[in-house]
Amino acid sequence: MDMKSFDTRFRIIRIKKIIRENDVTNTYIFDYPLFAKPGQFVMVWIPGVDEKPMSVAFSDGREFWITVCKVGGFSSSMHELKVGDKIGIRGPFGTHYEIGNGQKIVLVAGGYGVAPMYFAAHEAVSAGCNVDFLMGARNKDLLIYTHKILGLGVNLQIATDDGSVGVKGYITKILEEVLGKSKVDKVFTCGPEVMMKAVGEISFAKKVSCYISVEKYMKCGIGVCGQCAIDDTGDLVCKKGPVMSWDYLRKLPEVGQYHRDAQGKKQYFFKKTI
Repeated sequence: MDMKSFDTRFRIIRIKKIIRENDVTNTYIFDYPLFAKPGQFVMVWIPGVDEKPMSVAFSDGREFWITVCKVGGFSSSMHELKVGDKIGIRGPFGTHYEIGNGQKIVLVAGGYGVAPMYFAAHEAVSAGCNVDFLMGARNKDLLIYTHKILGLGVNLQIATDDGSVGVKGYITKILEEVLGKSKVDKVFTCGPEVMMKAVGEISFAKKVSCYISVEKYMKCGIGVCGQCAIDDTGDLVCKKGPVMSWDYLRKLPEVGQYHRDAQGKKQYFFKKTI
C-alpha cells in the first residue's frame, strides 16, 4: 500500500459545496486531492464533537465527496455545518473494490450505500466495464444519486419496499434475475449488512465473486484501537477491509447476525428467540 492510500496525518479542509440529496441526506464536496479508491474511507473530525469513519462517495484527484445521512449525534452535527466551515480528515484508509478493464460488474446498493457505489460505478465506466446498478430503498423519498448514476450511462434498476418507484420489494429479487440472464465477473455491494449478506449468498449460489463493504464501529481507522475486530478472527476491518470477499465473510458467525456498539456489546439485527 502506498503512502497516498495510508496517510495518518490530520488535514483541516473547508467545505466547498453542500448538495441536499433528500430530507435526511447531504453530500459534502471538498477541494482536496484525496487520491481515494472506491470502497475506501476517511476519518472525519468535527472539533468539539467526535471523529467518525465515512465512505468516500467520489474522488478524482482534485476534489472528493462524502455523503452523510442524519442518523445520530455526529451526523446531525455534520448537517449543521455550512459552506466554508472546516473539518478535519485522515485517510484514505482501507481496501477497495478491484475493477478490471472491460468486466461485467453488478453493483448492489441499499440506502445511503448508494453513494460509495456511485464512485465504484464511475471508475468501472472509466475502465470500459459493462455496469448494472441495482438500487434499493424503503421508498422514493429516500432514494439518492439517481440522476448522477443515470448520467454515467449504466443500466439502473430500482426497488423500493413500498413500490413507490421501480419494483416493489427487495433489490435482491432483481439481482437474482440479472445473475440468471448473463455472465457476470463480479458483484460489489454496500448498504445494510442484512441486505449485503443476502447479496453474498445469491452471488455464491450463482458462482459469482462478490465483494462487500463491511461496516464496523471504528475509533482510530489505522489498526490501533482494535474496536473493529471481527469476532472469532481478530482481523481488523480498518486494515483487512472494509471491502472483503464474500468467500471469506460467509464463514464468519457474526456476519448478518449482529454488530457491536461503542461499548463492544452485541446488537442483534433480529430479535433472538430461545
